[in-house]
Amino acid sequence: MFRVTTVRWGVLLPKARKSLKSLKPLKPLKPLKLLKPLQSAAFGGGQSAAGMQNRTIVRFCDLAPDGTRLEYRGRSPAFRKDKRRYAKMETLAPAEQRQAPNKGRQTRAAILDAALGLASHMGLEGLSIGALAELMCMSKSGVFAHFGSREELQISVVREYHARFEAEVFQPCMIEPRGLPRLRALFERWVRRVSVEIDSGCIYISGAVEFDDRPGPVRDALVEMVRAWQQALGRAITMAMEEGHLPPSADPQQMLFEIHGLILALHHDARFLRTPGAAARALAGFERILTR
Repeated sequence: MFRVTTVRWGVLLPKARKSLKSLKPLKPLKPLKLLKPLQSAAFGGGQSAAGMQNRTIVRFCDLAPDGTRLEYRGRSPAFRKDKRRYAKMETLAPAEQRQAPNKGRQTRAAILDAALGLASHMGLEGLSIGALAELMCMSKSGVFAHFGSREELQISVVREYHARFEAEVFQPCMIEPRGLPRLRALFERWVRRVSVEIDSGCIYISGAVEFDDRPGPVRDALVEMVRAWQQALGRAITMAMEEGHLPPSADPQQMLFEIHGLILALHHDARFLRTPGAAARALAGFERILTR
């Protein structure tokens, strides 16, 4: 830093010019004295009334590779005795570094599993950080560290439901021959899935009721998952036509619409009305669609 002075160089006396040329940079400013008592009170070096009364908790946080927050705490004024706990964070052994991400993923998976069960019974709107923390016997901050917000939790539940739906309904059918056998296997497994969800509920169907007129990231995630499944089912119908198992005059979009309607009727009659034989009627309706 230099002193800045507005002058007219020509009118300066010789001595004044010489002294102006010899100006040296100013030394950096020293830290404000006000910071010293604050630091000493926080780290146990001072005995201020506020520090002794509140007994400030000093936290050192780090992020593991999977995003899990590692937290090391010390309580002033005796924090100086616990410096090894902070040093441990910087010198984790390779084995401990591998265990920390695994534990974080396991905890997140357990929270997500509980959230999925809660959403199946109460809907996505029934999800909350507080309810989930109580169910998991965790603190709200512990749940919040894995998801960040209620909206992110809801989106994660939608994606987890889709992943399980895909693993249970879609992937096993890929071993079936192309065409009608694969299409029939997809529908039968879908019916079986809905029959199992009679006591819990389908996230796709309940989510559509909750978010049909509520734009936002949760609705977008639901729409994306449902469309992905409908596209897979539509490809199966098209392949059945290419294999000659369905007549060339068949309309794939109309068939997809009617098949999806059968599942909605099955969910309504089996879950809401508790109508006996609803699954058998859905399978019979599917065969009629194929023979028209």
